[in-house]
Amino acid sequence: MIKVLVVDDETLVRQGIVMETDWASLNCTVIAEAANGLEGLEAVKKFTPDLIICDIKMPKMDGLEMLTKLRESGIGTPVIFLTAYSDFEYARQAIKLAATDYLLKPFEDGDLEKAITRITSRITRERKNLRQMHESDVLSDEIIEKKGDKSKYVAEALNYIAEHYGDENLGIKDVAESIGISEGHLSHVFKAETDYTVNAFITRYRIKAAMKLLGDVRYKVYEVAEKVGYKDITYFSSVFKKITGLNPSDFQNKIHNV
Repeated sequence: MIKVLVVDDETLVRQGIVMETDWASLNCTVIAEAANGLEGLEAVKKFTPDLIICDIKMPKMDGLEMLTKLRESGIGTPVIFLTAYSDFEYARQAIKLAATDYLLKPFEDGDLEKAITRITSRITRERKNLRQMHESDVLSDEIIEKKGDKSKYVAEALNYIAEHYGDENLGIKDVAESIGISEGHLSHVFKAETDYTVNAFITRYRIKAAMKLLGDVRYKVYEVAEKVGYKDITYFSSVFKKITGLNPSDFQNKIHNV
C-alpha cells in the first residue's frame, strides 16, 4: 500500500479528501493529516509517506516552503499541490521544486484520483524494478526458470527446493532422497550446472523469496523469516545481510522509500 500524507489548513477540505476518496481502490492508505507546513514536516519525519497531497496557501508555513525544506533535506517524496490560487507564479515555483502534480481548487470529480494513480503507478513500477534488480543479484531468474537446459536430476532438485524452501530443515539429504540419487552425485551435477552447492542455492533461494515478501509492507520481518524457513530471526537477519549487504528492515525501508 502507498502511504499518503494530506496537508491542508481547511479542515473540511482536508477531511473531505481523507473521507471521500476511495483509497483502497487506489492501493493507498492515509497515514497522517496536517494543518500546515510545520505539522507536515513533522509528519513526514514521523511517518515517511510515499505521497504527499498538500495545499499551497497555509498559515505558519505554506506548502512551497515545506517542500523547499524537504528537498533541501534530500527527501524526494512525490507531492500533489492543491490551491485555489491560479497565479502562474505558484505553479512555476511548484514545478521548480519538483512537485509531481498541481491541481486548482475546486477540482473536478476524478481529477485527484487520476493524479494519484499516475504517481502510484510510477512508484509501484520503480519499487518492482528495484526489487527485481536486487533479487537478480542474489540469484538469477535464469538459473531457476530455465529447467529445460538442466539435466533431469537438477531440474527435479530445483522443483523440490521451490516447493519446500519454507521447511527449516531442508538440506541436500532431503533433496537427494526426493529424486532417488545419492547426495554425492547430486552435489556434483548440481554444482556443475548451477555454479552453486545445493545448500548454498537453498539459502539464496530463501533470501530471494524473502526479498519478494519484504516488498509487501504488511509483512513483518519475523513473519518473512518464518515463511522462508528461518525460525531464528537473528540468524535470518545475519544471513540476509551477508548476501544482500542490508539487514531485512533496511531493505524493506529502501524498497518502500523509492
